[in-house]
Amino acid sequence: MNAIVRRFVDQRRAALATRRRDRGSMSLFFALSSLAILMVMGLLVDGSGALNAGNRATSLAQEAARTAGQQLDPAQAVEGTAITIDPDAAVGAVQDYLTAAGVQGDVQVTDGGQSLTVTVHDTYDTYFAQIIGVGTINVTGTAKAHLQTQAGG
Repeated sequence: MNAIVRRFVDQRRAALATRRRDRGSMSLFFALSSLAILMVMGLLVDGSGALNAGNRATSLAQEAARTAGQQLDPAQAVEGTAITIDPDAAVGAVQDYLTAAGVQGDVQVTDGGQSLTVTVHDTYDTYFAQIIGVGTINVTGTAKAHLQTQAGG
């Protein structure tokens, strides 16, 4: 009987020693898994935020281009010689629109006053990417407008 008790005690000691060696392995797995989940969340939050900021910049560029496209050169239009964009008025209208929206940008009038391109520059302030040192993401939106005149009218 003594040998049976001794064998049981030896088995229990071996089982306890094995359990002590395994202790902490779940903690390391949990820490690494938590880190991976946080990285994925950061990518989703900051990535979608940057995409939204880019879409906003493009929308502002489109609206500013529409505003600039309405700034016709009155002298040429009244004389009937041409319907073109007044470059100074177009630049002023774009700058006023973008200032009211709280962003910066520029406008280029091309094709002899028939086309214009508006570019908007904005930033997105990150939440999770600040951990790795990326505090802002620069985004740009561009829109082009072309004057359409009615033939014979």
